Amino acid sequence: MAPVYVSVIGGSACPDEIAALGEQLGVLLAERGCVVVNGGMSGVMEAVARGVRRRGGTCVGILPTLDRRDAAPDLTLSLCTGLGHARNLAVVASGDVVIAVGGAWGTLSEIGLARSIGRDVVLLESWTLRRAGSDTGESKPAGRSAADDLPDGLHQARDPASAVDLALALAARRVPGTEGTGSRYNA
Repeated sequence: MAPVYVSVIGGSACPDEIAALGEQLGVLLAERGCVVVNGGMSGVMEAVARGVRRRGGTCVGILPTLDRRDAAPDLTLSLCTGLGHARNLAVVASGDVVIAVGGAWGTLSEIGLARSIGRDVVLLESWTLRRAGSDTGESKPAGRSAADDLPDGLHQARDPASAVDLALALAARRVPGTEGTGSRYNA
């Protein structure tokens, strides 16, 4: 069986707590046999690569620059693009599913790109996003949570373990060859 490719996105600068989540995520993904893809630089990307390497896994970094010396030290492979932020599309398109950890504006752009090509995104201490018009100021009906207001294809995780479990479940539902606008799944 082919490995699941998981794109992990997050800021190039992050607090220690977010870096720790990224490293733990990398460890868990490697233990589950995933190929991890990220932007190959510092911050969350470097932390995830460090976690993957600790467990002998594979982490591919898609660099925005033309210089491999810019890469995080623990990557298994680094691919130079010279595309700057445009490489964000290659990062999210390379995964069967995407996990966002923390993040800044580049991460938000990657979330949007991932959804525009039909990739599900698991949010872990990342952006707070909701459907347009969902914040009416009214109380939520019984049994309805803030997660119910997430736009289609966005999923909230509470910790790295639940993020990995959710990402792998979503990847298993994905039908290869159905990329494009929106998500398409087996029934």
